[in-house]
Amino acid sequence: MKALLTGPGERPLIMGVLNVTTDSFSDGGRFIDPERALDHAYYLGESGADILDIGGESSRPGAEGVTTEEEIKRVIPIIKKAAKKLKIPISVDTVKSEVAERAFDAGASILNDISALRMDGKMAELAAANDAHVILMHMRGTPADMQTNTDYDDIIGEIREFLNESALKVIEKGIKKEKIIIDPGIGFGKSVDGNFVILKNLDKFLELGYPVMVGASRKSFIGKTLGVDPDQRLEGSIAAACYAVMNGADIVRVHDVVETRRAITIIEKISTADRA
Repeated sequence: MKALLTGPGERPLIMGVLNVTTDSFSDGGRFIDPERALDHAYYLGESGADILDIGGESSRPGAEGVTTEEEIKRVIPIIKKAAKKLKIPISVDTVKSEVAERAFDAGASILNDISALRMDGKMAELAAANDAHVILMHMRGTPADMQTNTDYDDIIGEIREFLNESALKVIEKGIKKEKIIIDPGIGFGKSVDGNFVILKNLDKFLELGYPVMVGASRKSFIGKTLGVDPDQRLEGSIAAACYAVMNGADIVRVHDVVETRRAITIIEKISTADRA
């Protein structure tokens, strides 16, 4: 797989989200049918996604886990077929090494682990053995309890320290530094205001020296601020993605690929207008 990011100043990448779940907060159940899931995977790839992120277990606040067998059943057939047809990298969104191993065998080359590879002791070695890119995300606790404690003395400092320590730990286990992407974890153990503080201070995470991914799409801090349901959060999601890109985000993880790509294209044209 070619390098995801070739250097500072390269255009931001769009990661399209495919939730093969029954209970994800924005589209739970919509793509649990394998044929619909595969059609949507192709749609995202053909609509301008640079990466396709496929997950079979919801990580919404209060979510309960699914068995390894069920998660494998949901995602592996989709990854296998999507990897053969699409010309973009496939990411697997999981905290289970058995699921990740099957996903790598099926064609995935990126591991998106909301626990920063901490929930499963085999995950780091597995990712290193497969020379996979890894996305390390900050989260307090688990999806089931992460929103019970959203107070921080220094939210940016604490998240920075966690991400830096997480990166150093996986490097010790054989993962190359250039394969690491960090994610401050919008919506994962954060208050509404805390999420906005993170977006405003993305430069503090860029200082760690790793590419930064932001996943704000359709999340509850947008809904609570605007007073709208998940299916009405497009404008807020695009605004968050655009602000993230303007402040240095290397990857934005979104549900609405076409709309986000159009908005970012205009931002890019504005930012480079003085070079014409």
